[in-house]
Amino acid sequence: MNDVIQSRIDHAKYLLSTTDISIVQVAEMCGYKSASHFMRQFKNKMKMTPSEYRKKMANHKMFLGKYLGECKMKKFEGFMRGINLGGWLSQCAEYSEKHYSEFITESDIKTISEWGLDHVRLPIDYNVIEDEDGLPLENGYKHIDDCVEWCEQYGLDLILDLHKTKGFAFDNKPEDNVMFDSPELQDRFISLWINIASHYGKKRNIAFELLNEIVENDSSRWNALASKTISEIRRLTPETKIIVGGIQWNSVHTLAQLDVPKDSNIVYNFHFYEPFLFTHQLAPWQPLIADKTISYPGNMEEYRRTSKEIGSFGSGLFGTDTMGAEFMEKLIAEAVEVAENANVPLYCGEYGVIDRAEIRDTAIWFEDIHSVFEKYGIARAA
Repeated sequence: MNDVIQSRIDHAKYLLSTTDISIVQVAEMCGYKSASHFMRQFKNKMKMTPSEYRKKMANHKMFLGKYLGECKMKKFEGFMRGINLGGWLSQCAEYSEKHYSEFITESDIKTISEWGLDHVRLPIDYNVIEDEDGLPLENGYKHIDDCVEWCEQYGLDLILDLHKTKGFAFDNKPEDNVMFDSPELQDRFISLWINIASHYGKKRNIAFELLNEIVENDSSRWNALASKTISEIRRLTPETKIIVGGIQWNSVHTLAQLDVPKDSNIVYNFHFYEPFLFTHQLAPWQPLIADKTISYPGNMEEYRRTSKEIGSFGSGLFGTDTMGAEFMEKLIAEAVEVAENANVPLYCGEYGVIDRAEIRDTAIWFEDIHSVFEKYGIARAA
């Protein structure tokens, strides 16, 4: 039930920050029978009323526009078309030397280069490179070293993505994500990045991604920790590109809540899995749609009807009447505007479709999302 409520609140936040429809309409579109019930639940979750949230987001966007002025979005050169190496040093089926040595090898990196891609994104779980006391595990770093060497040999750039840290992971139960409540764990997070920067800060083909998919509902604690961490990294490497994502699982809607960058080597990051009803259909870890299928592009009314029935996953479904590239562009244009105003490149670190969807529909989805990426010059890794 908490997941359903959070999904409704997330959709409400999107509608409040991107449309001028009434609070009553927002409540209805988010599956509430009563506007007063919606307002009580929203205030309970967000510590402010829907109207106050709308005003806050409008003021934030106005501030960015006036403070930074209009500018064309920068490109993330060297990282325009890449691929994720998930499952190797993160979310492993088995955390063992045997797995690390066999899951990805030099021949895989060579193949990626031959495909014409320009970089790889390497997700890394903290327990691969440090022990339970926070001490470095050199055997773990050796596998990153191997990837660095292979990428250099085959002309690829590399993103080191800290996918999980002690006390926080995007897929943890809420009660297990304790880092933002613990100064000690935040210090450990910063120390881990100091160690990573000490190892790889002089490599010109490497960028750092601070942390994967922050699940906070408010950006203040993440902004504070990111700022401290960036300051420490900058003592060691002033020019390494540092990638920072928004809250709520790197939502395309939350980049506006990031603090204004302190230097010119920051990159904004989002993940894109919309329409979620399509990209995650039949996913066993999503109980609301574990038994549902839907086609793409399909019919927008079917998406709206399904979303209303389950009370979730309605992001962007009322921004356009057509499902397809236009729908995607409406959502991503918000992130493009934020990146332009902040004068930073924009990177989509994850996007894709579950392998249970129809292959033909999946191909069309990729064609559409790539057309949007190309139109706006957005860097990405599938």
